[in-house]
Amino acid sequence: MAMRKRGTTSAEDQVCRKKQSLDERPASTPTHMAVKTELPPAKMINFLLNKEKYECVIRILHANVAQKSYGSERRFFCPPPSVYLIGGGWKEKSELVVHINIDSDHSKWQKLNCSTGKDYCVAKEFHVSNSDERESFDLKTQLFFGCGNEIASFVSKPITIISKPSKKKQMKSNDRKHMYITSGTNVALFNRPHSQRFRTRYLHFEGNDFQASSTKWGAFTIHLLDEERGIQETGNFAVRDGFLYYGSAVSLVDSVTGIALPRMRIRKVDKKQVILDTTCSVEPVTQLNNCAFQMIDNEMEYLSLSQDKIVQHKAQAIDENRHQINDGAAWTIISAEKAEYRFFEAMGQVDTPITPCPVFGNLEVNGHGEDARVELRGRDFKPNLKIWFGSTPVDTTFRSDECLLCDLPPVTQVRNEQTKGMFTNETTGDCEVPISLVRDDGVIYSSGLTYSYKSMERHGTVRTAPGYQMQTL
Repeated sequence: MAMRKRGTTSAEDQVCRKKQSLDERPASTPTHMAVKTELPPAKMINFLLNKEKYECVIRILHANVAQKSYGSERRFFCPPPSVYLIGGGWKEKSELVVHINIDSDHSKWQKLNCSTGKDYCVAKEFHVSNSDERESFDLKTQLFFGCGNEIASFVSKPITIISKPSKKKQMKSNDRKHMYITSGTNVALFNRPHSQRFRTRYLHFEGNDFQASSTKWGAFTIHLLDEERGIQETGNFAVRDGFLYYGSAVSLVDSVTGIALPRMRIRKVDKKQVILDTTCSVEPVTQLNNCAFQMIDNEMEYLSLSQDKIVQHKAQAIDENRHQINDGAAWTIISAEKAEYRFFEAMGQVDTPITPCPVFGNLEVNGHGEDARVELRGRDFKPNLKIWFGSTPVDTTFRSDECLLCDLPPVTQVRNEQTKGMFTNETTGDCEVPISLVRDDGVIYSSGLTYSYKSMERHGTVRTAPGYQMQTL
């Protein structure tokens, strides 16, 4: 336990005491008023040079569907909603409390174990009861200091409630969006022999290796490979859109690191037997179906687990249409969502919640030279946000919560003697600057976008933040 000298206070103690003094004011006195603070460029430079030390990253993982419970049974969410706290900035925020809820009833918040030194917490006890008549629900996550001062709150995209895994080969168009697995989306894979919950293991990537974890799970982007254009051995491969069908060639890519498993075919599984019949090629892969992943380079090898390791399992041929596999090679597939938010309180901890955190989309540049105009698109933008090119703030116009505008600053303003080494690409000589948004109280939100002055002129005017997906209505 960290000891503190008498007479000193931690940063969060000061924040909590501020909150208490505000709470002592009359009810008519407004609280949670942000103090406007101008961020010095030197603070931004220090942050950009030491992001791993200062930045706080919140990663929330959850499945896109949840199975309803019937009678006295409890079908707990699998995989369970998980919250990861990543980055050195969290070391300055001890005594964190994480609450999560799927119900509008505030008395049903579940407090997660986020003890000191632990970078993740899991909500293991959620289930949807038989009396729940909703078709979908939102997952709500809140972070607090131990004193009760709110740090941030997040609401997921709607999670669809289903009665049971579908075995239909065709569905109505409205159901396909929720039940079919689509190329380019995230999925989770878990293995549960004989439906025994305590033996469940999840596909996860950590420490430069794929693992079969009993506690952590990963969101993997599943790509449908375009076999007409050839399946190459190199790291580059052609993908196509559409629903996944059994027998399709796929690639599974870790959504955090971008590291992929070998190319595989997704196969139907029935009672530990892989069904290779070509009639399965018209059957879509749907939520919570059992499946196997057959190696394209060796059709007798399947993705499998052995305790906490991911291995290739050699199947036994029953006949030309069936392979016998072990328990470890049978996976359950489900669509998953990964939401990630980044921030740094550059001027010290603030009194107001960090959220809403802006979600970054496209950076578009219109015009040339001094007349060039920048359009930043995304979600959850507010009028008190300013665009920064590297360590240079620019006057920003708020058009809507999905669009911010500014003039493109000249390269001579962005790259000076102090930042030349930071923003110069050693290979091309381009001036490349990271794009950030800064709130008027000094909170920095990293975008994942980089603007390259020379490359923009040569290759076009649009850049997209990694992992960003436009909302569809």
